[in-house]
Amino acid sequence: MSGRLAGKRILVIGAASGIGLAVAQAAVAEGARVVIADLAQEAGEAAARQTGGDCSFLQCDVGDEASIVATIASTAAHLGGLDGLVNNAGLMRAGPLESLTSSDWDRMMTVNARGVFLATREAIPHLKSAGGGSIVNTASLAAKRGGPGIGGYAATKGAVMAFTTAAALELAPHKIRVNSVCPGFIDTPFNNPAINFMGGREEQARIVKAMVPLGRQATPEEVAPLYTYLLSDESGYVTAQALSIDGGVYN
Repeated sequence: MSGRLAGKRILVIGAASGIGLAVAQAAVAEGARVVIADLAQEAGEAAARQTGGDCSFLQCDVGDEASIVATIASTAAHLGGLDGLVNNAGLMRAGPLESLTSSDWDRMMTVNARGVFLATREAIPHLKSAGGGSIVNTASLAAKRGGPGIGGYAATKGAVMAFTTAAALELAPHKIRVNSVCPGFIDTPFNNPAINFMGGREEQARIVKAMVPLGRQATPEEVAPLYTYLLSDESGYVTAQALSIDGGVYN
């Protein structure tokens, strides 16, 4: 690794597994000091141990405002400030629109969209104190083109994309960059609701092969380098972007 994040103080929310864990591991490997935050305490603690280096864990419920406020404050106190924030916590409910309940819609909006807003809001003073920084929000290919069975989820990720752009333009004078990453088919348990809606893994594999120009899903480890780039000073002129990493689906 190049040490491109040497000395950076980074919080990754939603990092007990999947993309978030891969991002935390990549950030530590690039020299960052990292706090992993997740609702799943046991898995989060294990993830921090597995990551090694300067990595610690805080339990955070992104559906609870007080929990987010406490997590940002505790992270900044532990690290002595904050240079980067990754909003990766998410929730997916999949199924036909006529069976989507209002409670499922509200819960996805709370976790996927409201949580991003709250964490961003709380991180801003710390990033300003640091002289600038980078916020990376996990959106989705679904935000750009939707898909059957994920109408509510797509709406939440569309909200993340729109919020990212607005926040980036507002915070640019403070040298705080805000971007979103739009992963496509990534092989993580997070996507199990969508896989089940598609008819199982075998049918999903057929759909992926037909839909994705590269003909396969990605691993979380293939996605993480885009996050480390956006967190690094190498991307100092990149802001307000929704960057796809989807094997060529959205073009």
